[in-house]
Amino acid sequence: MTTTAATEASIIVEGLTKAFYEPRTDSETIALKKLSFSVRQGEFVCLVGPSGCGKTTALRVIADLEQPLSGEVQVVGGGRPAVVFQEQSVFPWMSVQDNIAFPLRVRGIWRKDRLERTRHLIDLVGLNGFEKSLPHQLSGGMKQRVSVARALAEDADVLLMDEPFGALDEQTRLELQQELLRIWDASGKTVLFITHSVDEALTLADRVLVMSHRPGRILADLQVGFSRPRDVVELRRDERFWDLTYKVWSLLKSGAAIEGDAG
Repeated sequence: MTTTAATEASIIVEGLTKAFYEPRTDSETIALKKLSFSVRQGEFVCLVGPSGCGKTTALRVIADLEQPLSGEVQVVGGGRPAVVFQEQSVFPWMSVQDNIAFPLRVRGIWRKDRLERTRHLIDLVGLNGFEKSLPHQLSGGMKQRVSVARALAEDADVLLMDEPFGALDEQTRLELQQELLRIWDASGKTVLFITHSVDEALTLADRVLVMSHRPGRILADLQVGFSRPRDVVELRRDERFWDLTYKVWSLLKSGAAIEGDAG
């Protein structure tokens, strides 16, 4: 990677190899092998690939939740990244407001500043009127909005998202995709988003990285050239969307490494 490219990047992954030891069989499974890619500052990148290809493992290494066997991972600026997982990781005994404010309280932010920041985030994710609600009173989509807001409360420059909408119904998923695009546009965060859904990746991303079967590596780095802001429904009227969808599925099926763009 050139010095200029490294300076512009928020996430740099070079030659990442990760293996897991299975004590029952006294064997080792290689999840990732010499995985390399970067994400530029303020860019929205989606990582897609078959189940078990190492997408989540890569994200966990970037988040410093797993240690690599070899290779280098850098998150440039802004400290540790914020993470949103697929599972609704809200605290069931805390209200919406207290869940979102939790990272601020941990950091010792003054109560007045904490409340001001929390109110802003509640408004940003569209949870006005539910500030005092407990998680069991919320829908699945609303719980994920809480998870996103709490991650944004950490105010990290980099946001890592591991299939945050994977367990939701299609309508709720589309609604939250639209909300996420709006929030990302307002926040300017660097986002690495893991998904099994090709449609979702093309709807959200500036670039889509297509991964191979295990051990995971990058098959293709595809530019997604649709203009922003995007309407998640109107986008599906664009023939280029379906052309690129076919290209990604063909890659996943064949495993052939190519490069391309959506115009």
